[in-house]
Amino acid sequence: MKQIQKTTIILFILFTTGCYYDNEEKLYPVISTDCNLAEVTFSGTIKPILQAACFTCHSNSNYLNSGGGIKLENYADIKIMTGNGKLMGAVKHENGYIPMPQGGGKLTACEINQLQKWIDNGTLNN
Repeated sequence: MKQIQKTTIILFILFTTGCYYDNEEKLYPVISTDCNLAEVTFSGTIKPILQAACFTCHSNSNYLNSGGGIKLENYADIKIMTGNGKLMGAVKHENGYIPMPQGGGKLTACEINQLQKWIDNGTLNN
């Protein structure tokens, strides 16, 4: 009788601890559809992204000390960096470019897509 109780307890423990319920949200995260690519503008989208991620090093006051001589504070300077491909190469962390923001995490996929959309739309000063 004790052997049956012992076996029952062991089986109970195995079954209850062996049960595994996956969290669907963790297994299949929802890809955000909140990324607005229809209304990407320089003043409303691009400049705020660059202010938050780049100005610490690439502002007009810091670019010589910590920004490697690269300014990203005004439209003309940003247009140069998009025209030569360096901005997108850096934020996409592509081979041959210094990954930016340096020492920080990569920009979100939405931010990268918004930058690319602005470039694809002609880098307008809007």
